[in-house]
Amino acid sequence: MLLENSLNVLVFEWIGLDPESRFGGAVHFFLYDTIKIFLLLAVMIFLIGVVRTWLPEHKLKQWMSKGGLWGNLVAAIFGAVTPFCSCSSIPIFISLLKAGAPLGVTFSFLVTSPIINEYLAILMVGEFGLPITIAYVASGMLVGVFAGAAIGRLKLERFIEQDMLAGDADKDVVREYTWKSRLKFGFDESADVIKQIWLWVLVGVGIGAFIHNYVPQEVIQNMIAATGIFGVPIATILGVPMYGSCAAIVPVAVVLFEKGIPLGTALAFMMAMAALSLPEAIMLRRIIKLPLIAIFFGVTTIAIIATGYLLNFLASILLDR
Repeated sequence: MLLENSLNVLVFEWIGLDPESRFGGAVHFFLYDTIKIFLLLAVMIFLIGVVRTWLPEHKLKQWMSKGGLWGNLVAAIFGAVTPFCSCSSIPIFISLLKAGAPLGVTFSFLVTSPIINEYLAILMVGEFGLPITIAYVASGMLVGVFAGAAIGRLKLERFIEQDMLAGDADKDVVREYTWKSRLKFGFDESADVIKQIWLWVLVGVGIGAFIHNYVPQEVIQNMIAATGIFGVPIATILGVPMYGSCAAIVPVAVVLFEKGIPLGTALAFMMAMAALSLPEAIMLRRIIKLPLIAIFFGVTTIAIIATGYLLNFLASILLDR
């Protein structure tokens, strides 16, 4: 409330923009959401970073190497607590393969890491509330576990480029932390993540501000009517070839939802955009062969579509829409 009132004074009194105009509303929306998001990110990522210093990553790799659904679950959890996009998750994906983790388990990490992370959860709690955020995180975990388990059962190890696995397995270094180093880790984590995503946040909020104030609700509703029951798969397929950060797409998803697009449809687009991208496919080609890339994209796309329908159903109950 203090932030909103302060911005009302700044935008409408000091700058002199008309609060009834679309431009004035867009400027207020942009400033309010940008400041709110960066405050949430700075504080929460710092706290989560401090907590992560107690996470035994070397133990996680040992548990993942056991395989089975337990390995898929551990890999999905590991992915959820690492703040990486689809492309920056690939080096860890390689290290897991070199460490002897089963192929399906490594894919559970690769899927879940960009779909779920701390700053995404923070943004979603602030915009959609805790119940929807929990539903999204749970469904994202299911996507990672299901996709990895399905790929693991297909026995596709022949499609791995074996020269990438040559050499000794990476050795994990167990780090010892003091309270000073834990606080520094949290601060550095917060600063690094914000440096990586600040532009995406500004772009996303800017697009959201434009849609919120300039796109009539009737246009959005007509788009929904045109796609009908196929809205989720269309949104997912549109999101697959794109590349971006969830920090950019969350504000857009919020505005589209406010304009009438079903929540699951908007989040399916966001998940596809985060988990699957053309740059990721290009990078993966150095590690795995095209048939496995195609299977990975196909299985994950199907899982995201199913999740989108599930989230639409849950949103209709939780949000009475």
